[in-house]
Amino acid sequence: MPDAHMVRMFVERGALGAIAAAGIAVAAWRVGALSRSGAAAAVVVGAAATFAGWNWGALLIIYFLAGTIVSRIGRSRKERRTGGVVAKGGARDATQVVANGGVFAACALCIPFGIAHAGAAAVGALAASLADTFATEIGTLLGGIPRSVRGLRRVPVGTSGGISGAGTLGMVAGAAFVGGAAILLGVSALFAIVTLAGMVGAMVDSLLGATVQERRWCPTCERASERRIHTCGTATLLAGGREWMNNDTVNFLATFTGAGVAAVLATI
Repeated sequence: MPDAHMVRMFVERGALGAIAAAGIAVAAWRVGALSRSGAAAAVVVGAAATFAGWNWGALLIIYFLAGTIVSRIGRSRKERRTGGVVAKGGARDATQVVANGGVFAACALCIPFGIAHAGAAAVGALAASLADTFATEIGTLLGGIPRSVRGLRRVPVGTSGGISGAGTLGMVAGAAFVGGAAILLGVSALFAIVTLAGMVGAMVDSLLGATVQERRWCPTCERASERRIHTCGTATLLAGGREWMNNDTVNFLATFTGAGVAAVLATI
């Protein structure tokens, strides 16, 4: 366990990290990558990362930039292909930031206290999140008509639980990207474990998305959607799944899975 001096050093570093994260969050808000609430949540996650170390803060920045860039590539084509299916688009709000980065932040806070495999868990959480992001964005942009992991029936592009060849390759690339960045920054040498954990987390995301995540229906457009209010302005109806199991809840559980798998495999 660290002594009082070391704890003070960690806190000071976290405070400086919060200031740095605030600058980045404001810039992200200005370009439309984060909403106001999302920017505030990002400051908290950034402070937690730098509490663990500056290299952890750098890993978080790389993760955020990679996810933002891949989300913006071909945005107009992706919007046309999904047609209002996805739950949220554009700037990430606080709920999305916590759903994707909350597990990482919690694990990062444990690292300075020497909690076993907290570092592996933190990287595994980010790997699962970015694997899911890459799978969704690349699959939506380049993939064909996806099939649901439940029964392999064809589903509309953008439907949670839908998989495609391009999306699967994107999933592997996202997990491996985080694993490689972690090695370069010196926060983890467990490339294979991190990549596998990220893939498992993303697959859990797809499984939950196809089974228990809420599925909604627009009676006006007669189209499936994950939005409570469809793009046409009509309130959608619950068509399946659990109403409380929305996309953000699924993302949180996926990152939790990625963290857990990485921590368990690191003990072997």
